[in-house]
Amino acid sequence: MDYDEEKEKPDIIDEDLYEEFDDEELYELVQEEREKALERAQQDKSDEKTTRRFPKWPFWLIAIVMVFNVIALLPQTFSIPAIDFLITSAELSTNEEIQSYKEAVVVIETDENKGTGFAISAEGTILTNHHVIEGEESVTAAFPENGLFSAEVVDTYPEIDIAVLETEAAEYLPYLELADEAAFEVNDPIYFIGNPLQFNGIANKGNMIGYTQLASWEEEVLMIEAPVYRGNSGSPVINDDGEVIGVIFATLDHETHGNVGLLVPIDYYYEFQ
Repeated sequence: MDYDEEKEKPDIIDEDLYEEFDDEELYELVQEEREKALERAQQDKSDEKTTRRFPKWPFWLIAIVMVFNVIALLPQTFSIPAIDFLITSAELSTNEEIQSYKEAVVVIETDENKGTGFAISAEGTILTNHHVIEGEESVTAAFPENGLFSAEVVDTYPEIDIAVLETEAAEYLPYLELADEAAFEVNDPIYFIGNPLQFNGIANKGNMIGYTQLASWEEEVLMIEAPVYRGNSGSPVINDDGEVIGVIFATLDHETHGNVGLLVPIDYYYEFQ
């Protein structure tokens, strides 16, 4: 198959991001299993009281261990692979650098959508996807440590699915550094932070795959092997140097690599400014 024929093929692309399960169902499932684990621990505590007195701390330890065991067993029991991203996020979030990155990543909320954005200046300039804020003049941007801000949509580049927001912050805001270009090697590790499903501030990791040409885009976009879900739209992709090399905007069912995340290389943002 030559390049022209390949380019004419429709891409199985999801700009709302790929999901294998219902997000509310996942959230309720985790909460339900957590409550069951705590109830069992409380019952064990009550039974032990009928024999002899023990200190309280072992029962809380049991409850915590049971909750983590339940979460660890969910993929095998319920076939929900996405639960892994919660475990990975918890592990990554112990890293001080990841913690600092998370402070600059915001929840973008409109009447219809929830997505992700990230600050690129101390004054509160924010990048996100155009499809996250499409049709809006202003949105709400929530910083993890600095609270809620009204953000005005000042520039939109629908050709590359990028939008620029400005807040009127009277304080210094945490922000991420942009790379000069999306330089990488195949299989280079990357990190990304977003607000997938019912969760906020989820850090995760993956690997670079390379460029691909979408039938619906003039520009090539980058693919990553990573667990990308609904709500990750607008997530920054960060390299080992702590610089943003791209912005997640969709997923693709690729015939070679399977379900992959797609990102807009940061180079395009510079070109369209």
